[in-house]
Parts: sequence; C-alpha cells; structure tokens
Amino acid sequence: MLTVKDVAHASHVAPSAVRFYEEQGLIQARRTTGNQRRFDENAACRIRFARLAQRVGLTVREIADIFQALPEKPSAQDWARVADSLVAEAEARVADLRRDLDALQTVTTRCTTGIVR
Repeated sequence: MLTVKDVAHASHVAPSAVRFYEEQGLIQARRTTGNQRRFDENAACRIRFARLAQRVGLTVREIADIFQALPEKPSAQDWARVADSLVAEAEARVADLRRDLDALQTVTTRCTTGIVR
C-alpha cells in the first residue's frame, strides 16, 4: 500500500492533487489505524491517465465515468480499453476543433473582405 507521497511521486503530481483525485472519486484510499491514507498500486496509473485525459479536454466527471468500468485490480487489457476510449474521445475533440478552425478562417476571410453573409 502506498502513501499520498508515494502516489504523488509515482504520478508526477503534488500531494494535494492526490487528495483532489481522491475527493473526486478517481482513486480510493484505505485508512490505517492511525487514520493515514493508503492507496493501491493502481492509484498512480489512474492519476496519470486522468491528467492526460484532462489535457485533451475531458472533465474529472467524464474521467470518473470511464474509470467506473475498471475492475478493482485492472489488467493490462483493462488499461488498454481505457486508453482506447481516451484516444477516441481525443480524436473526436480534435476533429471538432479542426471544424471550428475552418469556420473561424471562413468568418475571418468574410469579415476582412467585407463579404459578410
């Protein structure tokens, strides 16, 4: 079982981020008899996936929904499914952004040439 500090180090985040992800339900801690948090080895993987997913625009709630499908002890195949889901979502968001950029260029051209229709 890992401490907050261990998880923070393994996932390249501050200890406060570990507590944040726990509060949001992305990771879960067990409490020791001294009331200290202890995490399993999957906590760091969940945080690393979550941070990447946030960078492509997913909300913490959307990430939590994806993680709901994971068993308590995810296998390599389980993580691959999560990665596939995140890649598909990121690709869809990139496609949306490309359409928005095209629309922006169209509007810019029309506005700068005086052809606003």
